[in-house]
Parts: sequence; C-alpha cells; structure tokens
Amino acid sequence: MSRTMHVPIGIFDSSRYGFAQVATVPTPFGNIVHVSGQVAWDAHQNVIGAGDIGRQLGKSLENLSVALRSVGANLDQVGALRLYIKQSHMHEGEAISAALKVVFGDNPPCTTWIGVPSLAKDEFLIEVEPSAVFLARSVWMSALGPGRVKTLCFP
Repeated sequence: MSRTMHVPIGIFDSSRYGFAQVATVPTPFGNIVHVSGQVAWDAHQNVIGAGDIGRQLGKSLENLSVALRSVGANLDQVGALRLYIKQSHMHEGEAISAALKVVFGDNPPCTTWIGVPSLAKDEFLIEVEPSAVFLARSVWMSALGPGRVKTLCFP
C-alpha cells in the first residue's frame, strides 16, 4: 500500500519539517485518513490565542477541520480526539470543555485529555490529534472529483 501526502491550503506546510499534515492510505474499501496533531498556528506559523487555552483549542480544531476537508472528510467523522494539554494548564477544564461544545455541540467525539510538560513551542498550550478517519471508496472519489482521482494509487 502506498501513502499519499496532502498539503491543505489554509494551514502551514509541514513538509519542510519532514512530516505531512494529512496522509491517506488506500485500502481495498476506501482510504484511511491520518492527520497530524494540530496546534493554534495560522498558515504563516503565527500563534493564535497566546495564553488563552480556549482560543487555542478553537484554532486547533479549525485547523483540523481544514485538514479533513482537504480530502473530503469533516469533523463529524472523527470518532476520538487526543488533547495534549500543557500540564500547567490542566486546571482550565472549563475553557477546554466550552471550546469543545462550541465545535461539537451535543454530539462530541470520545476525548482523552493528556497532561504533558511541553509542546513543540512554549506558546502552545494544547494540541489536538484525531483518530484515523475512514472514507469509503465512493465517498473519496466523489469528494475529489473526476479530474483528481487519476492521481491516486489504489491496489
């Protein structure tokens, strides 16, 4: 099986750092979508919501949504999230919960909160990593359109 890297428009291009923001892996039934952990960076690597964990989580989820949309998926297809929360901000559960409720309402994914000593940059307070998303073959092809399907690698 071959992996395909995607560079979504609207979030920073991580390829120069040696990793993909989005990668798809074909299976006989469709594609598995993997998304790197998302933080509160804009497309130009500016931190959004410095010092505000709720705002950072909102931006991280917005970036996750952009990443998923780039391959025809959406947040409603995410079954679980891992939230890596800077240990010094674990006490801000209300702000975290409020940000999750704004995005997911009454139908949230499963979520694991993990306290960590630090993240990639000191300004980051939280990072969001989704579980893999599965796109059935017919959904994948219709989302990309007829002109782009030719570039995909299927077994």
